[in-house]
Amino acid sequence: MTGTEGKFMDGRIWDALVDSMKSAYTAGLEQGAVPRPVIMPLVRGELVGLTWVRPIKTGEDALTGIAQLSNIAAAAGADEVVLAWETHDVATACELPLVGPAPCLNMVHATREGHVLHQFPYDEEVLARSPEGGSFVAPDWQPGPAPQPGGELALPIQAAVNYSFIPMDMDHPNPFGVTVVLMEEDGYKVRLTETFAY
Repeated sequence: MTGTEGKFMDGRIWDALVDSMKSAYTAGLEQGAVPRPVIMPLVRGELVGLTWVRPIKTGEDALTGIAQLSNIAAAAGADEVVLAWETHDVATACELPLVGPAPCLNMVHATREGHVLHQFPYDEEVLARSPEGGSFVAPDWQPGPAPQPGGELALPIQAAVNYSFIPMDMDHPNPFGVTVVLMEEDGYKVRLTETFAY
């Protein structure tokens, strides 16, 4: 699906999103934690922005918090979404079994018609150890499996994909702007591109 013609994102945007996520993982791991799950909705091939999940508690709250990433996509009327998450991080937060390689950066590109799962496994390469006993690591990216059309997604990621394409029923002149404000108030980190700034 990535690289489809017409209104959907072209390969250069996909490559830029992959590079951006890999850079974020490198920076995050150096600080001791992978980035939180993030959604990147697109409208007619244009990136709306990035929204990272709010601080979540283990269990039901994590499942709900990740699924609710879809609100931003639904409010924007997204044609397609990209979600990125780390296998072990989401499984642990949501108390779910591991699905797929770990550690691994997962990115799913989805439209109403279906999704393609892309996986970028890595080994954690120890760069240095801190006096307190912690370590500074960097991802050593490994060859991953081929893109998987319809690949199995973690439960809350699948929910976020599904809900992203259900139109939001909100009686307000600017449902997108209201959704952004409400999500930010809930602790989601929202970064919009200039085109979609409200």
